[in-house]
Amino acid sequence: MPSTADLLSDLQPAIVWRHFERFCRIPRQSRQEAALREHLQQWADGLGLAARVDTAGNLIIRKPASPGCEAAPGVVLQAHLDMVCQKNTGTVHDFSRDPIRPRLSDGWLIAEDTTLGADNGIGAALILATLEDKALTHGPLEALFTVDEEAGMGGAQGLQAGLLNGSLMLNLDTEDWGEFYLGCAGGLDVNVDRPGRPADMPAGWQAWRITLDGLRGGHSGVDIHEERGNAIKLLVRVMRALEDSLPLRLASLDGGTARNALPREAQAVVALPAGSGDQLAALLADWQARLRRELQGVDQGLRLAAALDDTRSLLDAAEQAVWLATLHAAPHGVRRRSLSVAGVVETSNNLGVVRLGPDGGHCNFMVRSLIDSGSQALADEIVSLFSLSGSTALKSGDYPGWAPNPDSPLLALCRQAFRREFGGESGGGESSVKVIHAGLECGIIGSRYPDMDIVSFGPTIRGAHAPGERVEVESVGKAWQLLRAILADAAAIHSLA
Repeated sequence: MPSTADLLSDLQPAIVWRHFERFCRIPRQSRQEAALREHLQQWADGLGLAARVDTAGNLIIRKPASPGCEAAPGVVLQAHLDMVCQKNTGTVHDFSRDPIRPRLSDGWLIAEDTTLGADNGIGAALILATLEDKALTHGPLEALFTVDEEAGMGGAQGLQAGLLNGSLMLNLDTEDWGEFYLGCAGGLDVNVDRPGRPADMPAGWQAWRITLDGLRGGHSGVDIHEERGNAIKLLVRVMRALEDSLPLRLASLDGGTARNALPREAQAVVALPAGSGDQLAALLADWQARLRRELQGVDQGLRLAAALDDTRSLLDAAEQAVWLATLHAAPHGVRRRSLSVAGVVETSNNLGVVRLGPDGGHCNFMVRSLIDSGSQALADEIVSLFSLSGSTALKSGDYPGWAPNPDSPLLALCRQAFRREFGGESGGGESSVKVIHAGLECGIIGSRYPDMDIVSFGPTIRGAHAPGERVEVESVGKAWQLLRAILADAAAIHSLA
């Protein structure tokens, strides 16, 4: 199997893929971006570019304007350094030290058993290529590499007003080539905690580990409209049904790995009277068939299986009742579709993580909305539900949405450049303008710099936040061509208003 460097060495544009190879090689889990940031600082120093790290850990690199373009409006190029770290069950991969090992398949670069990190490593690689390429024509450039985007937008939240000088910003963190994004959802987290009361296994009972897996998972914002299965919600539903047929006791429930990823897998350890194995197997087979029918065309790979386990400690029966009832009742998925932006989800929620055992439990919800009051209202419903049971439910990590400005001069410039560069392609001469049901850092940065004109675009990425994430190689080259054209057009004017 070729090394990642060898694999990517034949791809074009080489200047971009060379930088992405570095992102595959250096671990960059959220809140663990220091090694990559230091590497990029040294790289910038080697090019003679000014680099600084702000108090939030964001990296800012400045490149002077091309000769004669000093009076052009300054452009901020923005991407985040961290990635969502997900792997399939049984995959041996330590995201704190192991490199990502992608492969090529039918024009796509893909990581089969882990996330690839094209979100947002490709965007960051495009920016680094811009900083390196001496042949580009551009005005004053500032590269803003934020941290902790995937775990709470911490870098953008900590960005201070006054650090950036540019009046225009290109965010390179969207995933559909040919589309310019002009608005995004805001959101917040709801974290639920509850202490436990352990109980002993009744005499003559056996423990069983029930696993629900085989779901597609995906991004909890951009994929939420597809109604993919949530392993946590589905397994809780199965547990509630099993309680109607068997004297089931719960020992643990674990599902999901990230707040912003749709849970692909979940496991519950339960206790049943000895000799219940055949009945359990029959019930699970029935539920597997039932859920596959419900998810037909979306998540037909769902699997339900059970195996004996050696657990001896259980949840208290009252705690079991509280947790299964509240998780069963908790909202997940699309709450409301936008009435003002056709085809876009307005408000949604993802039950992303559950960790529950005899000593207590925790779960996390990520709420999104194009309207800030909409996300607050749904989060308050979740808080109310869990507060009724005596659990502690707290809202945190609130970040604003990005209100679209259809009259953006930067958008007009971007669309003009796209039309000129790709107008000869069949069906490729006109771009589209969209709003995304996901959290881009544009809204937060825009709140710090309210006069900044912001547009987002990028190459085509599929399966972000899930194993099997892939990026279309051809679209990366097109994104590089477009970025260079936009910068040249912006450099040719003395103001953009």
